[in-house]
Amino acid sequence: MLVQKREGRGVAGELITVRVSTTAGSSANCHDLTIGATSTFGEMKEALSMLTGLEPREQRLVFKGKEREDGDHLHMVGVRDGDKVLLLQDPAIKEKKLLLLQQAMAGLGSTNCHTIIQV
Repeated sequence: MLVQKREGRGVAGELITVRVSTTAGSSANCHDLTIGATSTFGEMKEALSMLTGLEPREQRLVFKGKEREDGDHLHMVGVRDGDKVLLLQDPAIKEKKLLLLQQAMAGLGSTNCHTIIQV
């Protein structure tokens, strides 16, 4: 019987660096994130929230063309050192934020302001 040894993928304690491309906001950015190989995508979102300012619930992570769930482990779906992950902002939350901002701006415009000094 011939047994083939596989490459160590996601050994406990191993750190990998993943390039995360983001299209959140008006510009595209890249972040190199060093994280444990056995971490979850949810843990990756937590780390990315500090870099991007997006809350984890606002983030969508895509690897190999599929959106990944928070409980998916990086090593189980094949994420390796040097791989790329795409970070997208959840469109529903983005739309809700925009609507709230528009309402706040409209509220500012409707306040009663009086001229104190006229020049």
